[in-house]
Amino acid sequence: MKKALSIYLAQLNATVGAIEANAARITEAYERGATEGADLVLTPELSLTGYPLEDLVLKPFFVRRAMETVETLAGITSGEGKPALIIGAPWYEGKALHNAIFLLEGGEIKAIRFKQELPNYGVFDEKRVFVPGEATSPIEFRGVSLGVLICEDMWFPNCTAALKAQGADILLVPTCSPFELDKHPERKVHARNRVDETGLPLVFCNEVCGQDELVFEGASFVMNADGGVPVQLDAWTEQELLTAWHRADGALECTSAFQGYMPDRMETMYQAMILGLKDYVNKNRFPGVILGLSGGIDSALSAAVAVDALGADRVHCVMMPSRYTSGESVSDAEKCAQALGVKYDTIAIKPGVDAFDEMLKDAFKETAPDTTEENIQSRLRGLLLMSLSNKFGHMVLTTGNKSEVSVGYATLYGDMCGGYNALKDVYKTDVFALSHWRNANVPKGALGPSGEVIPENIITKPPTAELRDDQKDEDSLPPYDALDDMLRCLVDEEMSVAEVVERGHDAADVARIEHLLYIAEYKRRQAPPGVKITRKNFGRDRRYPITNGFRSARRD
Repeated sequence: MKKALSIYLAQLNATVGAIEANAARITEAYERGATEGADLVLTPELSLTGYPLEDLVLKPFFVRRAMETVETLAGITSGEGKPALIIGAPWYEGKALHNAIFLLEGGEIKAIRFKQELPNYGVFDEKRVFVPGEATSPIEFRGVSLGVLICEDMWFPNCTAALKAQGADILLVPTCSPFELDKHPERKVHARNRVDETGLPLVFCNEVCGQDELVFEGASFVMNADGGVPVQLDAWTEQELLTAWHRADGALECTSAFQGYMPDRMETMYQAMILGLKDYVNKNRFPGVILGLSGGIDSALSAAVAVDALGADRVHCVMMPSRYTSGESVSDAEKCAQALGVKYDTIAIKPGVDAFDEMLKDAFKETAPDTTEENIQSRLRGLLLMSLSNKFGHMVLTTGNKSEVSVGYATLYGDMCGGYNALKDVYKTDVFALSHWRNANVPKGALGPSGEVIPENIITKPPTAELRDDQKDEDSLPPYDALDDMLRCLVDEEMSVAEVVERGHDAADVARIEHLLYIAEYKRRQAPPGVKITRKNFGRDRRYPITNGFRSARRD
């Protein structure tokens, strides 16, 4: 077979809006590709500006700066024997703003292509900010006809059919495809469909980064015309790789072989939390994080993720006992902090609670203690953590799981008070499973120690908020196995109460959980961001009205 082309895949971590820093990262990758003898360096969708841009891209000055930088980057391709470069950026064509890719070669912008299929579902809002491009032709490049599909374009057969009809030899897919569980196999199904329909090989180049609530796991790959995947880049880390392409009977085939790191489902969830937290803290320039370590499983797992993402020296844990905090919880929290190697302090909240009791005694006279007094404890803890954050600069990490956030079992301006929540999209049953998993495994690239970092007693004891005597979560909620199944049905699958009941749940329980889910919307609107893991997270994915009179268990 005659060598036809060498393509250098650059699976990069871009920062939204950081045009100069992203350009420098692209330039470094380009130079490495040139050193390895690449003909073409391929980067992800919107690699110059990051993704998603949201309303930042509606600022004309920002777009003009990006366009100028594209022209500047073209200069690095000038010179004999230099490879070409494909990058992505927003671009004005007249008054129309497009999601574009550019082939830079010989010091010039040799070709521009616009994204045709703009996603407008789930976490995507591209139709709000971009104009779709028209069907385009392949790009002729050094004897090879490049058919370029920008991310969502790969999901639709009409885009690839048009390129095939015009003589494309290969399909290149620069993409920013956000992570969610089981998404990677879905991508490969769409890729295989396009390959089968056209008989053309395909190169999928995805970014790897955390961006607010989204994470992108990379996992770029090459698929040959027979559906085989000779090249699979790592998930969850930046990576670059030179791939060789040869012609056999006129058709292109990748002759390189590389099978990278693709973790199992449990580690994938954990890696998503690590990357989301790490990039959020680092890209927003926080020196580290501070969190309340209660002796419970949610805060223990959050602390473990924080240490794995940032290192123990950037994590500060604080135990804030009240009169209801058991000696067991104090001991468990201390053991967890010691196992993780973090800075650990104890600040009792009793003096603050006593002060509030004194201040409110006249206003609250002739009333019985209730959740008001419980919430005062939680809000005092939030105030303490925010005070430490203000003084020393560490971001407060909240620790509520998706089960609690779903039904409102979290205190606004209390345990919901903070800058980020690594567990926001993790159901309680998965919190237990991930804690067991982390004690038995060290994730690739993690900065934390091996061994039991979450004391076994934290995992096995009944969950409790310890805001009153003898309190247990299951006093007021169904068992977590049942609750999480109801919530997955109601949230992720958008089922009705009747459909959930058909799975074997009590009708009154399901109706109550649906009601709690709806009335907690106002809390979730004020909650910190957290990494998206499931099909439907609270945030960009699920935008329910706060004022909402609908209940599927009744007819008004």
